[in-house]
Amino acid sequence: MSRPFPFRTPTSGNSFVRDNGKIRAREVRVIGTEGNQMGVYPLTEALAMARSRGVDLVEVASNATPPVCRLVDYGKFRYEQSKRDKEAKKRQHANKVKEVQLSPSIDPHDFQVKLGHAVDFLCEEMKVKISLRFRGREMAHKDIGFQVVDRFIKACTAFGHPDSPPKLVGRGIVLMLSPLPRNKRAKNPRQVEGAAELATPEHAPEKQPAPQPSSPRPTPTPAGRRALVPVGAGNGEGNRGGGFSNNPFSELDLSNVTQ
Repeated sequence: MSRPFPFRTPTSGNSFVRDNGKIRAREVRVIGTEGNQMGVYPLTEALAMARSRGVDLVEVASNATPPVCRLVDYGKFRYEQSKRDKEAKKRQHANKVKEVQLSPSIDPHDFQVKLGHAVDFLCEEMKVKISLRFRGREMAHKDIGFQVVDRFIKACTAFGHPDSPPKLVGRGIVLMLSPLPRNKRAKNPRQVEGAAELATPEHAPEKQPAPQPSSPRPTPTPAGRRALVPVGAGNGEGNRGGGFSNNPFSELDLSNVTQ
């Protein structure tokens, strides 16, 4: 037995919008091009109104009774809807929560590292959960833990605000920080410093000096042999005859030889 094809439901990313002949209702509530309410009309009359104005009849509220349709250019409607979807997607970062763990005896360097991570998360529109855990006898010094958390909150004042005062839950302190609005939030110091470093000429790549021609390496001579040195190399004379200093005939006196 063959099964019927499943009904195709639109995905959340690509919302399906009916327009013109795809609208199935008999009567629709029409909204004009300027956003004014025009009343309830049969579908045929609403389509005729759209054709007379050179626009499309787009269904904007299908669950209403009767469905609400708008007289608008379909391409312009889709463009505006895509812009709204992008803006809504940007605000979804606030739903993400990142956790930063502290301790009553945290080192100053570790404190700054944790603070930098929290600032990065807040500047990316994320919430930050601060949790401080007491171990062993540290429960006897709860005030130190609250001091660490308060110091952390003051350091994040320019980037986020606590949703509620710090609370002692079990063997730890829990706090939630929410990012400030963009127009009230300070810029991320890491990004500002990185942009300043790139702008300074000090960080420009240094030119490497041109390689100097290296002197020829002397040819190694085997043991027991004399190196061949051009004649006149030691007394400043050039090699006129192309001979060498080890020429056996160079030491002969040839002045008395008759031709």
